[in-house]
Amino acid sequence: MSDPRPGALHFGIGTFAFQYDDAHGDPVPGSQVLRDVVEEAVAAEQAGLDSFGIAEHYRRGMMDSAAPVVLAAIASRTQTLRLGTAVTVLSTQDPVRVYNEFATLDAVSAGRAQMIVGRGSAIESFPLFGFDLADYEALFDEKLDLLMRLLRDQPVTWAGRFRPPLTDQVLEPPVAAGAIPVWAGVGGSPQSVIRAARFGLPLMFGVIGGPLSRFVGLSRLFRQAAAEFGQVEQPVGIHAHGYLADTDEEAIEAFWPVWSGMMNAEAPKRGWAPYRRDRFDADIAAGSLLVGSAETVAHRLATGMQLVGATRFDFVAAGSRMAHADKLDSIRRFGTEVVPRVRALLDPSPTERAAR
Repeated sequence: MSDPRPGALHFGIGTFAFQYDDAHGDPVPGSQVLRDVVEEAVAAEQAGLDSFGIAEHYRRGMMDSAAPVVLAAIASRTQTLRLGTAVTVLSTQDPVRVYNEFATLDAVSAGRAQMIVGRGSAIESFPLFGFDLADYEALFDEKLDLLMRLLRDQPVTWAGRFRPPLTDQVLEPPVAAGAIPVWAGVGGSPQSVIRAARFGLPLMFGVIGGPLSRFVGLSRLFRQAAAEFGQVEQPVGIHAHGYLADTDEEAIEAFWPVWSGMMNAEAPKRGWAPYRRDRFDADIAAGSLLVGSAETVAHRLATGMQLVGATRFDFVAAGSRMAHADKLDSIRRFGTEVVPRVRALLDPSPTERAAR
């Protein structure tokens, strides 16, 4: 199992389960995409990685709407891989049901469940499940409070605005307090960082672009807020996209049309400016997109983790509509070529430390 302590390095894979085109340019069926996800998780374990996470979306072309079901399938094919989400959109989920799903996953996987919870940057789930975007903040606050009570201290007596109250409630199957690691996923809001500190949760930065330096102050704020709340220091992680190939040039040219296509599809929905090649190149240089050879990516990743003070990194290998074979290749390269280099840079042997 991966070590949840702040100083323990942890490297995982994340997926958005995008539909992709086959060799003839036809969309691969969603059922095949989900079977691909299971194979990608198996490849992650074989490559020596610590965890595998599945995001949550409710839009055409994305097959990640029921992560616990897919994670249970992965559990049957793996032995050591931690299995979780990236991210659970808790605002539009019932915390009782989330507890039931992940307690069950934890049982069938022999203690390997974990999750990242967040408000979600995509908003399709709000109308789908009958929630009002005007309650965006209040929904997450209330549901996080209930979920953490269920995971930390049963029986639970609780009342709130968005679901019926609970009285001396005990849920099954049981989990020991703290047995399922829960991370707070944030996109850059100081309020979200302070909330994570208040609840005593580890912090995961979801990086889409821009300089990683913008997370340095937020990481500092997180640790300061945790101390003021009297919480034990918790680790910080980074979740970012990328693609690996033999050379930097090969990786960049292969990933540019994929990533720009995804970003420009999102731009009208989120009020973003069109995504141009100069922005893409800048994001790679800044380390918010990890695209290149294993050597290049390893050095950029180690630098970024040191800058932010992160001990966990989740690599969204070949995000968007990359083919299954390309995703597998990136996963294997990340686990066998990048991670050993990063570990050597961030946690050198005693001999290497003495030589520095």
